[in-house]
Amino acid sequence: MKKRVLITGGAGFLGSHLCDRFITEGFEVIAMDNLITGDLKNIQHLFENEDFHFYHHDVTKFVHVSGTIDYILHFASPASPIDYLKIPIQTLKVGSLGTHNLLGLAKEKKARILIASTSEVYGDPLVHPQSEEYYGNVNTIGPRGVYDEAKRFQESMTMAYHRFHGLETRIARIFNTYGPRMRLNDGRVIPAFIGQALRGEDLTVFGDGSQTRSFCYVDDQVEGLYRLLMSEYTNPVNIGNLDEISILDFAEEIIKLTGTDQKIVFKPLPKDDPLQRQPNIDRAKEVLGWTPSISRSEGMKKTYEYFKSLSPEELEKSEHKDFSKHIRE
Repeated sequence: MKKRVLITGGAGFLGSHLCDRFITEGFEVIAMDNLITGDLKNIQHLFENEDFHFYHHDVTKFVHVSGTIDYILHFASPASPIDYLKIPIQTLKVGSLGTHNLLGLAKEKKARILIASTSEVYGDPLVHPQSEEYYGNVNTIGPRGVYDEAKRFQESMTMAYHRFHGLETRIARIFNTYGPRMRLNDGRVIPAFIGQALRGEDLTVFGDGSQTRSFCYVDDQVEGLYRLLMSEYTNPVNIGNLDEISILDFAEEIIKLTGTDQKIVFKPLPKDDPLQRQPNIDRAKEVLGWTPSISRSEGMKKTYEYFKSLSPEELEKSEHKDFSKHIRE
């Protein structure tokens, strides 16, 4: 019998790519999403596959899936500042109640569960690069705290289930990831810059642009996540790209990539926005034998071509497709 995997947030950016990977690996895939930030367009190519199923469900409510489940990947959560600042309570609930429900389901099904944590658990870091031993510098009551603390609580509860119940758990600390299927309006730096370039607008840089990020292409991220799930390692693992760049330099790269002549405009830096972000991936190298292989120049070409191919007419048409026959409530 085929192994069965449940992927929450399965209609989202990373979740949909994980659905693709597990279908390719020969799994039966159950994607679950409440579609607050996910989009059925991301998985519509899988609807006719007999090994793929979609459940429209909010994981903060009781989660039931009939039959066996071998693996669970919990990726249900808003992941961009625009989203989690707009829906802060839901963000906290999916990290706490949702995680509790899925850990309980994993315990019932005797399934291995991988939790999608984030580099944001490190907050605005005081050490650089960030290793898994660093405890972080997070403002619990700041506007970003709803996301950062939800993920930190998520890690704590996951380790409690591992230690107390002997549950097979994995924790991935995901650094900035990009690629096709990101939303142009989700507020993250890459779709924001590309969207502005496509619309002929000036590129907005917050602060003086000296803050840094390290961008990992989605195919590399998915490979790291797959290896972590299949490994025997239970402590958190950073999965990201070491290639660090300042936001100002990255904006100039986007202008060069898109062949546009926009100017760069500056706005005040949002509260608690991290000034540095670069993963230490020694643990991933040692435990998973994983390092990213796709350069930023290669990944950005693929990402830009994807966004450039999405005309307003295509977007409007796909948004109004009737997917109802593929949805299970």
